[in-house]
Amino acid sequence: MSATEWFQARLRTGDKNERKVPVASDAPAKGAAKSAPKPSARTTAERLEATLRKADEALSPRALRRVLAAMQSVIDPRVSEVEGGRRAHAIAVEYAAATPEERRDFWALMSEHFAADAQKLKTARDQHQAAVGTPDEGQAELKLRRALVSPRMRLLQRFAVEPAGMRFLVDLRAELLPGLKGDRRLLALDAELEQLFSTWFDVAFLELRRIDWDSPASLIEKLIRYEAVHDIKSWNDVKNRLDDSDRRCYGFFHPRLPNEPLIFVEVALVDRVSDGIMPLLDEAAVPVPPARATTAIFYSISNTQNGLRGVSFGDSLIKRVVETLQDELPRLKTFATLSPIPGFRTWLAKNAPDMVARLDEKRAAEVGRLVGSLPPTADRLVAAVDAAASLDPKSPLRQWLLQCAAEYLGRSLVDGTPADPVARFHLGNGARVERLNWAGDPSPKGHKQSYGLMVNYLYDLKRLDRHRDWLAQGKVAVSGDVDSLFFKKA
Repeated sequence: MSATEWFQARLRTGDKNERKVPVASDAPAKGAAKSAPKPSARTTAERLEATLRKADEALSPRALRRVLAAMQSVIDPRVSEVEGGRRAHAIAVEYAAATPEERRDFWALMSEHFAADAQKLKTARDQHQAAVGTPDEGQAELKLRRALVSPRMRLLQRFAVEPAGMRFLVDLRAELLPGLKGDRRLLALDAELEQLFSTWFDVAFLELRRIDWDSPASLIEKLIRYEAVHDIKSWNDVKNRLDDSDRRCYGFFHPRLPNEPLIFVEVALVDRVSDGIMPLLDEAAVPVPPARATTAIFYSISNTQNGLRGVSFGDSLIKRVVETLQDELPRLKTFATLSPIPGFRTWLAKNAPDMVARLDEKRAAEVGRLVGSLPPTADRLVAAVDAAASLDPKSPLRQWLLQCAAEYLGRSLVDGTPADPVARFHLGNGARVERLNWAGDPSPKGHKQSYGLMVNYLYDLKRLDRHRDWLAQGKVAVSGDVDSLFFKKA
């Protein structure tokens, strides 16, 4: 049943409540990270040798021994791949019925008892080092690679034999991630899951699909649920984003997770680079005829699977969508985003004193008079710009806030990468910081994140590689307009 048919059927039943989005609660999406239970003080090796369970332990020693034996039977070399997958499925069923504390014990067993053989690994590494540059190097490398494949990796692979196994592993990692800081023993398990997912979810195995109003209703409900940038507030809202002639939505799908978008992007077809989100979300706006559109605006990109953190396919999604749109609409020449700046307010709270110190004497005097402090203090300025929506276009406070935003996006790097997570994504893809937009997002969320500021990242298809090279050298690609906003260096 299509979304249209489903919606019309609901209307015929007279159930008015179904006209609202059916995901109004604040419950986290499936697979979303939650706070992890605390690890037990004893290792599983110590607990397996014990008789009694301590207060901070979920599974008893007897239960631990049973689960460990079940896991070991999965990778028994005497059983077939299919039988191993069946046994792994039985463990997954038991895991699904376990409490969060009991699930941590499953992770601990996988982490502590299925590592690569340390002695075999050392021997293989020593032999490889000795063989480098000799005719035996290739054979030595092969032995080293085999030694690196841990029993844990084989165990995880067996879980994926069953059709629902991929879903199980993705959700398991989503639960695991919050516990990594509190228990470093889980790091190897997480690393091997990420390694497997990087292979299994390579873009070569993903399908790009357009999502529209005629897509299955269950898929559209997931779209509503996973939308992470601009909340979908009603069925009319989602219909506007999917069904209007000047709107598009595309997602990447994996064959083992049918009708489950891994990441999706919402696109508006317009005649200029957009400077605000409200016109793009306006259900009453007059559509731009697609044949006349010159610009594609990517205004929302949402990852849906927390368990796939670290697996990058967002850049490939944008490239594939650009190619698809160019084939359909040859008049499209400009590809840009209208993006939030989620980390700006937090960054400014920490860096405001430095930003105040960069004002020249004339500008410092101007803003000082406005905030009632000569010289101006960081606290006074931050408090004053909190009312950003009411600032006059020529206000020195407004100019200062724009300059701070330019510094944040164009010069604030952490370990050589942009401090802002959205900037890190787009600049890492080769885009450049094109324009800052005052009051681009006047919603409470926009004000809380960035005083209402939004930014356009421009995807200049001929310069993507050059911009990535610049970023690798610690230089962010920005337009002339953004460059002019930087504070003058002393």
